[in-house]
Amino acid sequence: MNKQDINRIGIIVIMGISLWSCKTPQAAIDFDSKAKLPTAYSVSDDTLNSGLTPWRQFFTDKNLTSLIEEALTNNQELLITLQELEVAKNEVLYKKGKLAPKVGAGIGTGVEKVGRYTSQGAGDASTDIEPGRKMPEPLGDFSAGITASWEIDMWGKLHNAKEAAVKRYLGTVEGKNFVLSNLIAEIASSYYELLALDNQLDLTLQYIDLQKQALDVVKIQKQAARGTELGVKKFEAELLKAQGLEFAIRQEITEKENRINALLGRYPQAIVRDKEHFMALVPATVKTGIPSQLLSNRPDIKQAELELEAAKLDVKVARAEFYPSLDISASFGLNAFKPSYLTKLPESMMYSLVGELAAPLINKSAIKAEFNTANAHQVQALYEYDKRIVNAYLDVANQMSKIQNMQKVYEYKDNESKTLSESVNIANLLFKSSRADYLEVLMTQREAMDAKLELVETKAKQLNAVVDIYKSLGGGWQ
Repeated sequence: MNKQDINRIGIIVIMGISLWSCKTPQAAIDFDSKAKLPTAYSVSDDTLNSGLTPWRQFFTDKNLTSLIEEALTNNQELLITLQELEVAKNEVLYKKGKLAPKVGAGIGTGVEKVGRYTSQGAGDASTDIEPGRKMPEPLGDFSAGITASWEIDMWGKLHNAKEAAVKRYLGTVEGKNFVLSNLIAEIASSYYELLALDNQLDLTLQYIDLQKQALDVVKIQKQAARGTELGVKKFEAELLKAQGLEFAIRQEITEKENRINALLGRYPQAIVRDKEHFMALVPATVKTGIPSQLLSNRPDIKQAELELEAAKLDVKVARAEFYPSLDISASFGLNAFKPSYLTKLPESMMYSLVGELAAPLINKSAIKAEFNTANAHQVQALYEYDKRIVNAYLDVANQMSKIQNMQKVYEYKDNESKTLSESVNIANLLFKSSRADYLEVLMTQREAMDAKLELVETKAKQLNAVVDIYKSLGGGWQ
């Protein structure tokens, strides 16, 4: 074959590839622009962002930080996520390995007997098929050598597949960070709710003692003909109601403790905590920064962005399936029909070098389906990315509003509780002087008790709102 023939073949191949590429479908949408966020939150344009504060600095309660540290070591969901990270890392190594040639070494042995009057048996001129021949029968087959194969990445298919695996690995890292952020926030919220339940239990026990004393007074008044059996029954019912509430709260405490134990990956045990200063806790001041910081702070947004980039690369990989592929294979070694002949060189030496250029010709429906699937996944990834950005902004906006409103609620509840506590004292004095009946005393005590329980619950909501906005800003995983 002369140079002119080679050039003709090259031109034909190039024209065929060009014609083939014209038939390749394109992606439905081009995703080069990122979702647009508002430039500032409605109430703040401060660039300081509390989401960048490490959790050890954001949470100052030593008992809480001790729980978080144990959870970071033993939480099962986090450990499962870490194994997913290993899977993604190995997928990168696998895709990277497909870029390099495959080289193997081996030895083989076998035996073959073909019919003498076949094309293989009679076609060899060196074979004497008459009686008296010396050719061994059956023929052995012994070999030792090295083989290699390599797919030339002409269209970047293998490279893009590797880059997609890298993006997904990085996305898994962000997924792990998101699990960390949620885990820390859930432990903190459960811890504050547990402290609130402890305080509600103490209030309930105090209320039970108060009702016991009130019941004794009513009984004495009845004996002195200053009260009735109806008053006694009303106070007895209120006492029973408070005692039932005590055990309902105790059950909630048990469940909340076990929820924390589950997050820590351990069996039920007491949660070390200090309930005495719960009502004096001041919620941390949170700086929200600007909305665009969510793109870099929130692990779930960064994960969605990486998934979108990986989906783009998947489309490129799927498109490359329409193009011809070039495979090169080679082998070198020794081959003979008797083991002793393997050392006879160069007669036993064998080698081969093969190049193959192949492209799908008729049945391309499977390739088209694969391309359409990759394209649909790309569109899904874009919508998921946009959804997470919008949800992140709304999370921050909601929690900012909640912090402000809970502060107002707490102030009013505090004043309500103090007012009703004063009303209880007044009602008791009036009752003892027969200027108020037992129903007024009973209702005033019940309202004061409810106000105190709601005040404790509001304090927990205040603290949890701070925890939630810290998580919404992307805090916790640093």
